[in-house]
Amino acid sequence: MSYRMSYRMSYQILRSLMLLLALLVLRPCQALEQPLLTNLANRQTISLNGAWQAIVDPYEAGYYNYRREPYDRQTQRSNSAFYSNHHAADKAELVEYDFDKSPTLNVPGDWNSQSEKLFYYEGNVWLKRSFDFSPSQQGGRIFIHFGAVSQRAEVYLNGTKLGVHDGGFTPFNFEVTAWLQPKGNFLVVKVDNIRRAEAVPTSSTDWWNYGGITRDVTLIEERKTFIEDHVLQLKPGTLQTLAGAIRLNGATGSERVTVSIPELHLERVVSVDRAGLASYEIEAPGLSLWSPARPKLYAVVVTLGAQALRDAIGFRSIATHGAEILLNGQPIFLRGISIHEENALQGRRAYSEADARQALSWAKELGCNYVRLAHYPHNEAMLRLADQMGLMVWEEIPVYWTIAFSNPATLANASEQLAAMIRRDRNRASVIIWSVANETPPGAARNAFLAHLIDQTRRQDPGRLVSAALETHQEGEVTVVSDPMGELLDIVAFNQYRGWYGGSLDDAPQARWEIRSDKPVLVSEFGGGALQGLHGPREQRWTEEYQAYLYQQNLAMLEKIPNLRGLSPWILADFRSPRRVLPGIQDGYNRKGLISNQGIRKQAFFTLQDFYRKIAARGSQAE
Repeated sequence: MSYRMSYRMSYQILRSLMLLLALLVLRPCQALEQPLLTNLANRQTISLNGAWQAIVDPYEAGYYNYRREPYDRQTQRSNSAFYSNHHAADKAELVEYDFDKSPTLNVPGDWNSQSEKLFYYEGNVWLKRSFDFSPSQQGGRIFIHFGAVSQRAEVYLNGTKLGVHDGGFTPFNFEVTAWLQPKGNFLVVKVDNIRRAEAVPTSSTDWWNYGGITRDVTLIEERKTFIEDHVLQLKPGTLQTLAGAIRLNGATGSERVTVSIPELHLERVVSVDRAGLASYEIEAPGLSLWSPARPKLYAVVVTLGAQALRDAIGFRSIATHGAEILLNGQPIFLRGISIHEENALQGRRAYSEADARQALSWAKELGCNYVRLAHYPHNEAMLRLADQMGLMVWEEIPVYWTIAFSNPATLANASEQLAAMIRRDRNRASVIIWSVANETPPGAARNAFLAHLIDQTRRQDPGRLVSAALETHQEGEVTVVSDPMGELLDIVAFNQYRGWYGGSLDDAPQARWEIRSDKPVLVSEFGGGALQGLHGPREQRWTEEYQAYLYQQNLAMLEKIPNLRGLSPWILADFRSPRRVLPGIQDGYNRKGLISNQGIRKQAFFTLQDFYRKIAARGSQAE
């Protein structure tokens, strides 16, 4: 029996087992959250951002409090736990906490950068926000939406547990209609950023483990029946046919929804089924396609009764043919850079539109037409700005390094995060690649794990490319890319660090490569570190000269790889990492950035910028 046949047999068996176990694990979790509401920017909302009271709780005493009364996991209530926000009835009552007298943390924001005492803290923090609420309509429905909580959230409203969310980079929401009151509401979130081997990401990463409510918290007002989700894209294989889908919440099956694109004078009325679902197509002659050179966005309005849900959507096709990546039917080279979700100048988790604009403007200055968002879904502002600025995007879930591939609960959580990422961002024309993993070692369990995610991605969004950042290996003097996942992916992408983690720079341009797949190749990472302002000979590590020489030699080497169609070097800016401890050089920063954490460009920035100018000068019809 050949290796390929035995691999496929073991992969199919393991995949079937993992799917079955994942479904069994996933079912009880799904009862805790309602379906994700998308397009918050255009819904009727009330912000709950601002100063929240915070209690640091490393021992999880908040479940018991002063009477040591145990938390009742069956009823999910306790009159004396922190989430009850209890206050003493008289002067004699013993109460050992008080949110109202506790310090505050800003939401959105991470606690590490807001308090010196919490800089390295990994544990539990209870956060409370009090608010009043007056509905704008009678008989409506109210949801609380979280952009992200890092890493695990338990959410309580007025003492009632709403549910739990695992995953620090994806949005979630709960319906709270039954528990809201006009005055004195209190929302309590137990935030836990403890690293766990079975989590996604796993316990070992190379970025800062920020904790906190790191993205917006929003109240959403809706009608009894409303538009829960809507997607509209260019139909795969066409350039002037739009394909859409609608999901209503609270539907009776008699509803009719109108979709219009006023600029194109297009309108379509569709009827939903009893499940509130509908799909449709619209012919769009004269459609202007989105591209980096012309990032055209159309106003799209989806109307149900009095609800008119608006969005700005670009339409473009993305596909592969042999070794080519085709944008709107024309070949394109991805001139990219990798980016972490961190404000480099302030050393904190990025969350705002201003943060996103800073990073993407740097990428545009570098000459990029593409960015890789590593290693997790970034905040929604990044994608909406990429739409506007004409930057294509690789978006990724944090299946990173040696994750617990044999654990069904880990697969279920990765699947949930993938589903939320795609559902939130599938109307963004900028997103051309969904990535399911980074630097994961091949093996039967890992292969089955990734195959499940690849299948899920294609089912959920067949109009985009699927990839993963793979690893290479040496066979004598030849660097080989032969990961079996390459058979299942649209683009073969891999990370390599010649001249930093091994290999000579002097003879790098003569290196030999073997890519065992006739598909487009994308080098998802390469690079090396430099302390901005440190100068010396190009043979001296950590100098700007060494980093610039590394880029010069790597670019000369990578240009010769067969089927090379893009690069996203590591990384745009220096970022915090507790793994990087060299005194006087790293000091808690990964220094592979082309821009320092003071915002100063290193020499390698200009080396890559010159290379991209030459690539752009060669031109492509897609741009």
